[in-house]
Amino acid sequence: MNRDTVIATALDLLDEVGLDAVSTRRLAKRLGVEQPSLYWHFRTKKDLLDAMAEAAMAPHATAPLPRAGDDWRDWFRENTRSFRRTLLMRRDGARLHAGTTPTADLARLRRKMDFLLASGVPERDAQMAMLAAGRFTVGSVLEEQADLGSDLPADVPLIDHESAFEAGLTLILDGLARRVGT
Repeated sequence: MNRDTVIATALDLLDEVGLDAVSTRRLAKRLGVEQPSLYWHFRTKKDLLDAMAEAAMAPHATAPLPRAGDDWRDWFRENTRSFRRTLLMRRDGARLHAGTTPTADLARLRRKMDFLLASGVPERDAQMAMLAAGRFTVGSVLEEQADLGSDLPADVPLIDHESAFEAGLTLILDGLARRVGT
């Protein structure tokens, strides 16, 4: 049993039972080991959850970085969409990700910020736009993954999560474009 196997098995367990039911006891049983064996790889459950969150973000973490000449608005929109798609790939993906710090992704994050700055976005606005888009996306996916649509009265309209996400993302981009003057 190695660290990668533990993480992969934990993510499979997450998809099967949801975040609330993921436990080190259940994971150890799935792996066919005693629970203390997990502490060889992860000192705490939080360490395990952080590693799971990092692994779950791999599709977004390998998405293409912006290149010189790219339109910052098009890139920002696609980057945010990629983040959303990645969160939706896992059951409770947004809950797993919420509150984590992207320590493994700092170099990529710096490249993204450098691109926005080179595109004429003021530094503080770039920081706040990335933060706002990230939090908006996590919140949108949290609501989507917790959708109780089938429990609503028949006269309450259902939310089209993708359309709502796109509308909110457009508002963020339009506000940032006004700040940039483009």
